[in-house]
Amino acid sequence: MPYDHRNPVTRSVPAALAALVCSAALAGCGGASGAAQGTGGPAAGTTTPAPPSASASGSAPASGSASGAGSGSNAATTAGTSGPDRTRAATAADRSLAGRTVVVDPGHNPGNFRYGREINAKVDIGTARKECDTTGTSTNATGGRAAYTEAAFTLDVSHRLRKLLEARGAEVVLTHDADRPYGPCIDERARIGNAAEADAVVSVHADGSATGNRGFHVIVPAKVRGGSADTGPIVAPSRALGEDIVTAFRRTTGTSPANYLGGGTGLDVRSDLGGLNLSTVPKVFVECGNMRDPKDAALLTSGVWRQKAAQGLADGIVTYLQG
Repeated sequence: MPYDHRNPVTRSVPAALAALVCSAALAGCGGASGAAQGTGGPAAGTTTPAPPSASASGSAPASGSASGAGSGSNAATTAGTSGPDRTRAATAADRSLAGRTVVVDPGHNPGNFRYGREINAKVDIGTARKECDTTGTSTNATGGRAAYTEAAFTLDVSHRLRKLLEARGAEVVLTHDADRPYGPCIDERARIGNAAEADAVVSVHADGSATGNRGFHVIVPAKVRGGSADTGPIVAPSRALGEDIVTAFRRTTGTSPANYLGGGTGLDVRSDLGGLNLSTVPKVFVECGNMRDPKDAALLTSGVWRQKAAQGLADGIVTYLQG
């Protein structure tokens, strides 16, 4: 979850450390460390993020499914063909994002909790100064099961999303791959998308709201102008990207837009997020669910559901880029 001054549930670094210590006590030796890295949390066999060159999960669909097979665009392209013609048509559809660049931003970093001083340092977000990054949230540690961190979740979904988009021919850039001790800071995340001249940037998150607050939402930029921030040129395309993701994510995952903000639209307009304020390319944040609600947490900790989440994000991005 991005830092939200409106949301008191966001954890400080000391709180995150306490949660991890509690997780270790419940899960046994190394449990908290495993949760922080995404290897010891719930459904450990399916939560371990894959290395960049490998599949993020053995449950990922076959190539036809990963590339959006069965979608309207593929069906329309391949209908009425057979044999070699059908194969060529399917291949053309699968490479429909060739020449497009998508930046995927896995929220937070599994190592952030070890670097409190560094991530608490303030950076310029155009209209104000804000913390470099946060630890993110996590599920509650229950029943002897370690908490599953947002940082582990976002990295896992981002790996799955990258694979799906690359199968469609897109060039995919990750802002990080847990290959650095902490961060990157929110201003650097924005610069990575800008430098890539991305056609779309999606920052993957999960919320940490109160129990009973359920569902996903997409955060889109408000019109902001001040200092180095000027979102005027990206407000409309970012909203279009957000709307396409809401539609696809709802259809693919079977989950509903958040019941606690956005008025059921699945959209939340924010002016206080550096990652959006400093972006010069279309960008959204996606809160895939609420880790603090037990029912949402059951979905977020499922490798099968995370594959659906990645597919929903991919479908929304494809719809936007082909629109």
